[in-house]
Amino acid sequence: MRVTGGKYRGRTVLCPPGVIRPAMDCMRESLFDILGNLEGQSWLDLFTGSGCVGIEAASRGASPVHLVEKDRGKKATILNNIGMVESEIQLFMTDVRRFIPTAKRQYDIVYADPPFPMDGKIELARAIDKAKLLTPGGLFIIHYPAEEKKDWPKEIGNLLCYDERKYGRSTLRFFRNSKEDANNGS
Repeated sequence: MRVTGGKYRGRTVLCPPGVIRPAMDCMRESLFDILGNLEGQSWLDLFTGSGCVGIEAASRGASPVHLVEKDRGKKATILNNIGMVESEIQLFMTDVRRFIPTAKRQYDIVYADPPFPMDGKIELARAIDKAKLLTPGGLFIIHYPAEEKKDWPKEIGNLLCYDERKYGRSTLRFFRNSKEDANNGS
């Protein structure tokens, strides 16, 4: 896999051992084209796999970038991959469902790429909303199989769906945190 844009464009990202379904280059490039300049935006990459999406975010100016992955067999590869990043990037080796309620900060963008067979993706979005993981106006983006489209509501708590993009068998769904409480804390 290669970084598709920004400061680290063209650099190789290694695929770790174990079960992984890396985001297609064209999908990643499209995602970051939609998001535009990420300078100064905080980024959380849930189910990071190789760290590639988080590296893309850092390449395009996001900082800090936090990665969450529970598979310890992927740790060495992820750490090797993020070694190229000069801005703040940190890996948390824990289960996403444990990380969410204990997160110490809010993020401007939360990206989730759970395993396609995983149940409970909508509950994951609810947990992100409940934990106030997003800044007011922040984005939650989830990558899931296209056949799950009918199951997704337009609104999950304060998260309002405003866009959806298909890439073959994959779908990206974009939610914006409608909560505008500036006292939400960071």
